[in-house]
Amino acid sequence: MVKLYAGHQFIGWIGPPWLVERLAEFDLGLYASFIAVCQITIGFMLLTTRYKLLGGIMMIPMILNILMVTISQHWRGTPYVLAAFLAMDLYLLWQYRDFFWPLLEEGENGGKLRHRKPKSLQGHLTWLAGLGLQLLSVPASFLNLPLAFSLAGAGVIIGVLSFRIDLILRGKTARQSLN
Repeated sequence: MVKLYAGHQFIGWIGPPWLVERLAEFDLGLYASFIAVCQITIGFMLLTTRYKLLGGIMMIPMILNILMVTISQHWRGTPYVLAAFLAMDLYLLWQYRDFFWPLLEEGENGGKLRHRKPKSLQGHLTWLAGLGLQLLSVPASFLNLPLAFSLAGAGVIIGVLSFRIDLILRGKTARQSLN
């Protein structure tokens, strides 16, 4: 978010906020913006945990792309941080290892797939609205910074609440089946 916010006025704890401008010198500004939007989307998937498996899978090529940029720019230290992120991501993916066997065996899973709680369409749409607010906060930062921060915060809260929507709908379905 810090890379795309007006004046880089967002909480930045990793990476240089001036990355987009620096890479624009090499005609890679659009690429840097694309990576930043991917970071926001993947980070939102992991932070809200609704799509942590998909986010974890998407994080591997993202980390490798960032690693290539940092190596080509001769940045020191960043590859170590990326290695730590990659290790954390691999740990997350290891927890979902049963989902990868059907991919490797082209559909056969031998009944090894663990059951996960179903997610509702309303929960998916709620999560998507949260992501939309997150992304909308970037252009809003150029107009009104407090509004942009409010949109980003509301987006995270709404994204996390998508699980609550699923829980409420599962409860209604269970009550209806009892009646």
